[in-house]
Amino acid sequence: MTELSQLIVYGLATGCIYSLIALGFVLIYKATEMVNFAQGDLLMLGAFVAVTFILTLGLSYWLAFILAVIVMAAFSYGLDAVVLRRVIGQPQFSVVMLTIGLGFIFRAGATMIWGTEPYNFPAPFSSGVSVVGGVVISHVAISIVVGTVVLCSILWAFFRFSKLGVAMQAASQNQLAAYYMGVPVKRIFSLIWAISGGVAAVAGILIAPLTLVDNTMSMLGLKAFAAAVLGGFGSIPGALVGGILIGMIEQVSGAYFIDGSKDIAAYATLLLVLLLRPQGLFGAVGRKKV
Repeated sequence: MTELSQLIVYGLATGCIYSLIALGFVLIYKATEMVNFAQGDLLMLGAFVAVTFILTLGLSYWLAFILAVIVMAAFSYGLDAVVLRRVIGQPQFSVVMLTIGLGFIFRAGATMIWGTEPYNFPAPFSSGVSVVGGVVISHVAISIVVGTVVLCSILWAFFRFSKLGVAMQAASQNQLAAYYMGVPVKRIFSLIWAISGGVAAVAGILIAPLTLVDNTMSMLGLKAFAAAVLGGFGSIPGALVGGILIGMIEQVSGAYFIDGSKDIAAYATLLLVLLLRPQGLFGAVGRKKV
């Protein structure tokens, strides 16, 4: 039971990261019906920007955290305004190929700027641990869970109570009606991309103390995509639940099944969901009358 509890704790921490990345997928998809396969690369860039602020400029962890989120939000806003807005209305295949291509460009750019050597990410709580009921819980894992809860609470309050958040919901539900009601839809879309980029940066900074900061961090985006599909693509609660489930499935399969099962658990779950329940746990079945 102690071993299982240990796996659940770390599965929860990893799953929270998947949830944050999946949240970025869902926010963009709900607003623009685009699937951003470069979401994991935005996470990677956020971690690189933060580690640069800390190691190169000598800034404190918390100041680097805030500045990295702002930088990635501004970068994502410009990415939509300059590049992605040009493909709105084009076939989905074109959009998918564009975001995949952007991901390759981001990874190549990161290699040119930061090199191929991985970076250790210094955090004020990276070496701390607590023992609860015989279960060893690292302070990094606690920070990931707490950070996810705080960020999701802020986003919920923003979308629920602010005029801008309500305008974003309106634009995501009916672009034409929102436009006729005076909502600047194009600007709203860019702001949603900015929020998605900021969320990806938060996820990258939170997970960085557990991993090395390098180009392989972008691969987390593929597992988060499985989490978004599991929860129901387009469902914000589904993204959160799906991420946590994928994280726990990974940890348990790695401990109790054959070697290598942890690496394929997310993708096997994705295939299973697509076969048995394509709309996901919280997704609705869409029907059109022709």
